[in-house]
Amino acid sequence: MPHTVPRGGALVTGASSGIGAAVATRLQEDGYAVYGTSRNADALRSRAPGIDMRSLDVRDDAAVAALVDEVVREAGRIDVLVNNAGSMLAGAIEETSVAEAKELFDTNFFGAMRATAAVLPHMRAARRGRILFVSSVLGFLPAPFMGIYGATKHALEGYAETLDHEVREFGIRSILIEPTFTATGLVGSQREAAPRVPEYAPVRARVLQKFADDTRQGGTPEGVAEIVLAAASAAAPKLRYPVGAAKSLSLLRRFVPAGMFEKSFRHRFGLET
Repeated sequence: MPHTVPRGGALVTGASSGIGAAVATRLQEDGYAVYGTSRNADALRSRAPGIDMRSLDVRDDAAVAALVDEVVREAGRIDVLVNNAGSMLAGAIEETSVAEAKELFDTNFFGAMRATAAVLPHMRAARRGRILFVSSVLGFLPAPFMGIYGATKHALEGYAETLDHEVREFGIRSILIEPTFTATGLVGSQREAAPRVPEYAPVRARVLQKFADDTRQGGTPEGVAEIVLAAASAAAPKLRYPVGAAKSLSLLRRFVPAGMFEKSFRHRFGLET
């Protein structure tokens, strides 16, 4: 049942499919006026009843600022921002160019930074708000052959944690959602670094296949959406919300001896030497 307390607006970036679509739907069910963004929003409006889909490229500073102002005018305020828009890039560190890395950071990290900067003045004025960042288990674990993607999530983790200390006095909280592998189409649509180094080919294929298999067998976007709603609604939210198996992985990363953890990690992903 929808929440009985009146809600303000919720803005979800990357809401066309997967986690973003599930989050937008769950927030709408709880009574928020939900605005979802996608680069292809026009084609999706008929498939998202009750959710106001808007076209947005999170790489565009002016477009992000203008959209946030529109949502505030229409909804009255933004209670929740969910920074979910992102893409993936596969390839060894040596295979990945600086240009490719910059392009990925522009969406995954700077896109979230732009949206956050745009909503903060409104949230400060209202003395309330939740800014949620969809990070990943790869925000605190290594990401062999997806190192730049992992770096964008590591950057989000540092950014969000620092932000939380800066904005609490205004009634705003910054929160990290850390899913493990989730059954979405993100891996299937990932790009690959352009230069290919033949020496990496066998192990690259093995590791990326393992990532793909884990993703197909992973948790559901709806499961992540439930955690997002809980974090957005909690009276005293935590900084980090690991989802599913990410909870045990986070504990193992912190408390298992480094050498033992590394050996187990490498074995799981076929990095045998």
